[in-house]
Amino acid sequence: MTHSVTQQLTLALSKGRIFEETLPLLQAAGITVNEDPETSRKLILGTNDPSVRVIIIRASDVPTYVQYGAADFGVAGKDVLLEHGGEGLYQPIDLNIAKCRMSVAAPADFDYLTAVRQGARLRIATKYLLTAREHFAAKGVHVDLIKLYGSMELAPLVGLSDAIVDLVSTGSTLRANNLVEVEHIMDISSRLVVNQAALKLKRERLQPILDAFERASQRISA
Repeated sequence: MTHSVTQQLTLALSKGRIFEETLPLLQAAGITVNEDPETSRKLILGTNDPSVRVIIIRASDVPTYVQYGAADFGVAGKDVLLEHGGEGLYQPIDLNIAKCRMSVAAPADFDYLTAVRQGARLRIATKYLLTAREHFAAKGVHVDLIKLYGSMELAPLVGLSDAIVDLVSTGSTLRANNLVEVEHIMDISSRLVVNQAALKLKRERLQPILDAFERASQRISA
């Protein structure tokens, strides 16, 4: 059976935890990826279904590829979607994978609660500027936000910031650098995002995959 060009589906994933935890969901839809992105240099990976391919991109780029139709659907963390704004995206399913939390962390010897209570102006290092800005604005705390792309944990250790806003999974990296979580902002998990045009034009091919993802994710959360 040959598939028309319009029914070719492109799924955007990022390497690492999201890719690994999406594989069982794909398998629930009868799809297996032909290569491992950790060992392959290819950025476009085929699957056992000739109508479905996977592109490997940076996590923060997934919403953009889906928004502009370069991918029909993708998996992205809530943290990434909040920063992107979700424009042009249909977000049908919380997949309950790649779970972690967004937190404020500071050096163990920094009295964060007193600083916040007394209205001190804090310097916060983060790559999640929108989330951090909204969190502190809601508390009435003045902050200077410093955007970083690399290891946030270094910033307060060398005096660049008072604290950081970052994702925390086990907390082991924080502990290794003598930082502690001082405030929980929100729980994070990954969501399926779909291009709105693709949902209309390719619904016949796309909907069964979305349904399989949803059933599998409900089993994960059960």
